[in-house]
Amino acid sequence: MKDITNRFSEVRALIFDLDGTLIDSKLDLALCVNATLAELGRAPLDHETIFSYVGQGAPWLIARALGGDASEEDCQRGLDFFIKYYSEHKLDNTKLYPGARETLDALKGMPMAVLTNKPVRISRIIIQELGIFEHFRFVYGGNSFDRKKPDPMGATSILREFGALPTQVMLIGDSEIDVQTARNSGTWAAGVTYGFGSHRLAEFPPDILVDNLTELLPHLTSPPAPNRR
Repeated sequence: MKDITNRFSEVRALIFDLDGTLIDSKLDLALCVNATLAELGRAPLDHETIFSYVGQGAPWLIARALGGDASEEDCQRGLDFFIKYYSEHKLDNTKLYPGARETLDALKGMPMAVLTNKPVRISRIIIQELGIFEHFRFVYGGNSFDRKKPDPMGATSILREFGALPTQVMLIGDSEIDVQTARNSGTWAAGVTYGFGSHRLAEFPPDILVDNLTELLPHLTSPPAPNRR
């Protein structure tokens, strides 16, 4: 059980989710999913429905979009098309959320990583193109480990690479998947109110909930409490 008298005073490293947390990729994802459905001769979905499928990786996204009657072959064909099409259109409309760049700049020097269920190659390209790659020591995607979030495998690997205890790390995301990942790995959980899965955070409350990433700064930039271990 974490001692919350000083709340986040121990935190010295951060793990960020990507879609819905750092980047607003909603429109590009929706357009690419509907392009995939068109390729397979299926009707488009409304964007809000597509948004509700985001968070557990591309295979899950495409399988949900195709529906329960889709064969394994259809899902694989759809996934292959989606990955290729999205790789070409991933930055048509995608941008950083307000406050993301300012927060990363203010926290420069603090060890930070990205852990997303999005494919890692595309994730790294997006982060590079948006000009924030230098802030992160590690960028890992849904195909970087044997198991995706909310399994703790990725987060615990980052903890080892940071040489940090779970109580020294905060995982920041927009959905219950991120909160569950934090709980499963023992880290602090921060949630943002503006992402894909923010409507589900009432059922999976994080330790802190913010409307803009800059609101985390007062909690993360104060002098750390003395180490009493």
